[in-house]
Amino acid sequence: QVLDYLEKLHFTPAQIEALQQTGIFDHAPAEFWSLLAAGRFTGDVWALPEGTAVFANEPILRVDAPFWQAQLVETYVLNSINYQTLIATRAARMRDVAGDGAKLLEFGTRRAFSPQGALWAARAAIAGGMDSTSNVLAALQLGRKPSGTMAHSLVMAIRAIAGTEDDAFRAFQHYFPTATLLIDTYDTVAAAERLAAQIQAGEIKVTGVRLDSGDLGELSRIVRFLLPEVAIIASGDLDEWEIRRLREEGACIDGYGIGTRLVTGVPVNGVYKLVEIDSIPTMKQSSKKATYPGRKQVFRRLQQGQIESERLGLADETANSGEIPLLELVMQGGKRLHLPETLLAIQQRTHAAVISLPPETRRLDEPVALSAQISEALGALRRSWLDHNSKL
Repeated sequence: QVLDYLEKLHFTPAQIEALQQTGIFDHAPAEFWSLLAAGRFTGDVWALPEGTAVFANEPILRVDAPFWQAQLVETYVLNSINYQTLIATRAARMRDVAGDGAKLLEFGTRRAFSPQGALWAARAAIAGGMDSTSNVLAALQLGRKPSGTMAHSLVMAIRAIAGTEDDAFRAFQHYFPTATLLIDTYDTVAAAERLAAQIQAGEIKVTGVRLDSGDLGELSRIVRFLLPEVAIIASGDLDEWEIRRLREEGACIDGYGIGTRLVTGVPVNGVYKLVEIDSIPTMKQSSKKATYPGRKQVFRRLQQGQIESERLGLADETANSGEIPLLELVMQGGKRLHLPETLLAIQQRTHAAVISLPPETRRLDEPVALSAQISEALGALRRSWLDHNSKL
């Protein structure tokens, strides 16, 4: 999304007129308006490949561009990267806890921060390891089939009009014969018992049922006994901790529909800071928000597929033996260098990244974060900057 935005960045005459009418820019010179009218993004962008594990104080993306261009795009870059990094991280954690065999469905559109955010969340969730999304527009844009189940309102409406919950099941299956039935609108166990009797009598075929409320662990075991060949999907404010709890107590659940706690949460607090201008390194020095000066690169060392160490260095440093530089040139002169990767490729990289993490970093409770060592060159540059500026 960031690269697409940068490639298309421009101001139309109508937009420029609207800015002029605000009166905010009345003291701006004529050159300012000429710059906007003719301006395009002409910079270079370096970025981590999507699906790469990244840790605190490491750059996810670097913009090398004329100052006004780099400054102008800050808000869009942060909004798109921070929110989707949150979603992809949560999705990767849920996949790690649920295991490779579980179906994970993204159900977050109703709780996402906006309709646009819902589309981004669906993509990020699949990139992070989920199987599909219930957002039809997102699924079509991503070349995927949307996945969902029937609604409580459909069960309630048909029961009110036609008389029974089973009528709702039959009506739904008439048009969606392989879809998952929602069986907890009234009495989950009673609905499962009736379905079991109809299956045994050869009256109906059921491939899946969804449990959306109640004691999911206990209900899943009862439903599994009654419907042994039917897949059970659970939903209802689930997150990675609840998935772990259900698995530990022996719940008979084949998949999870996850919404609110996937698309909301503590935000990723990514920042966008100036580190160099006209080849002059610069840094923010304020308390608890200090940064390191200079354009940077992240160097990672892997040992038998496991992350052994991280090193934060300057962009012109070379990798040490066994290290891999992570930031790659993805845009040059305002033009993308590569076609977008497939979601499958990103998903596979995410899976490999999670597996590469130390066990103490993957655990849910009190995880130990990896921290990058500061290279000698970067440390020396910071000390030099601080020494120079302390004398000013």
